[in-house]
Amino acid sequence: MRLQHKSVLALTIITVCAASAGLFPGLIRAGDLNPTGPPGSTMKTLDEIPPSWSQILDSTDGEVDGCNSTRFVCVMGGAAVLDKETGLVWERSPDTGTRSWFDACDHCYRRKVTNRKGWRLPSVEELASLIDMDTADFLPGDHPFSNVQYNFYWSSTTYPENTTYGWGWRFNQGTLTFVTKGSTYYAWCVRGGHGHDGY
Repeated sequence: MRLQHKSVLALTIITVCAASAGLFPGLIRAGDLNPTGPPGSTMKTLDEIPPSWSQILDSTDGEVDGCNSTRFVCVMGGAAVLDKETGLVWERSPDTGTRSWFDACDHCYRRKVTNRKGWRLPSVEELASLIDMDTADFLPGDHPFSNVQYNFYWSSTTYPENTTYGWGWRFNQGTLTFVTKGSTYYAWCVRGGHGHDGY
């Protein structure tokens, strides 16, 4: 048993020595000590970090059409607007038809903008993120949106004390209010964020 162990050990030593001497190329090969390129970045750019809703960005330093400001970037071929304060993508030109709350939810779920689905009715907090109390139209200055009606817009949020009512914002007054879900008002669809089913 001891003799066999010594034979195996001797054979291993001979093989290693022969390989290192080049007699058996490729048998034992160390990895390349010089990397082929720089290591990949583990850091994320600011555009890759989800917004925390804690920032206030300038909407007035963009182009003539309101696009590409510090806050708003026109995306999806100019048909939608990314709000970098919240990370939400809004229709640039919301539909001007009026709908009940139920139909507004359905409208956004079925919505397709530049052949992309995934739209929904915004929550009351998300809709409020577009309200600017310091401007005449209650939207951020020099915004890129068009066809926004100065009237009530539905949110997906149900009034908790009476589920036959839904919350929304009046863009002609900058006020939060609730109305019966059977009333017909406007819907402004959004993409991204968490979203939830209305009831």
